[in-house]
Amino acid sequence: MRNLRIITAALALAFAAAVTAPATPAAAQSSQQATKPKKKQVKRPARSAPRQIACTEFGCHPIPPNCRPQTGYRWDGMPSGFDVVVCR
Repeated sequence: MRNLRIITAALALAFAAAVTAPATPAAAQSSQQATKPKKKQVKRPARSAPRQIACTEFGCHPIPPNCRPQTGYRWDGMPSGFDVVVCR
């Protein structure tokens, strides 16, 4: 009878040790994940250069990328005060 109790206690202790042993590394991993979450890296498209604005006789408007504003002149050669859009 005494031998049976010793064997049962030994088996219970071995079973308890086997069940708790694998849980320890998993618990350590889950605690590391909880403290150090991975940051998401969001890829954003590259921003283009700001568009130029030309103030012509018809108002101020953005001009196309391959164009540039130049000073506009009246028929007698005096500056008109407005821009002229010149494209390549």
